[in-house]
Amino acid sequence: MSAPVPILMYHAVGHRPADATYGLSVAPEAFAEQMDLLADRGFTPLTTAALAHAWRTAGALPRRPVLITFDDGYEGVHRHALPVLAEHGFAATLFVSTGWLRGAHGEGGAPDTMLDWDQVRELAGAGTEIGGHSHTHPQLDQLDDERLWSETLRCKEIVTEELGTRPVSFAYPYGYSSRRVRRTVRAAGFTQALAVGNALARRRQGPYALERVTVRRRTGIEEFARLVEGRALGRAFAADRALTQGYAVVRRARRAGRALAGR
Repeated sequence: MSAPVPILMYHAVGHRPADATYGLSVAPEAFAEQMDLLADRGFTPLTTAALAHAWRTAGALPRRPVLITFDDGYEGVHRHALPVLAEHGFAATLFVSTGWLRGAHGEGGAPDTMLDWDQVRELAGAGTEIGGHSHTHPQLDQLDDERLWSETLRCKEIVTEELGTRPVSFAYPYGYSSRRVRRTVRAAGFTQALAVGNALARRRQGPYALERVTVRRRTGIEEFARLVEGRALGRAFAADRALTQGYAVVRRARRAGRALAGR
């Protein structure tokens, strides 16, 4: 049986992130310390595509695999995280919301300063996998079928156009998905997708529901060590799970209400 793998979920990396992203951001110094810890403890970062391929084909993994993932596409990933990743030779995956990025295709609405496409290309050239994260970052499970398909496919097409390679990995905005959302992501051509869950990823979760562990501004180095070792995750994220379960009921009710209203 395959051993579980920690998939770390980051968002903004910066000294003074916007209020809307502050709690889910990390300071550059904290990020560097966390990457030092991974190196010191013998972890080998992989891309999302590499992990999924290994699990799909029963291929070999390094002794201590870990995934470093970034959601949304904040500018600090290029400014602060890329030099640290390059120093260690670490692979990572960046999931971009294409309508939030600066330049072509941008539609505004982003909560902080975002990457532009030249920076995304530089990250890709340095070995970072670029994945999809929808176009405008909605709650995908609340969309009707037409907009769900548009959000997913347009994201894939824009990344392909800008980078010249088709993205194969996807991360659900806010971590929200459903069977319908997962089917759509698969139909759009993505071969694996990440949720949140705040648990270690396991092969049995399936390629479209791999769980991640949230790294926050308040995550100290001792807690970070416990997260990557898979220790005390239940206690660390008990409140998050309770909120997620409660909100899932609310979202299902909203979706059902809109479906009835549309009849």
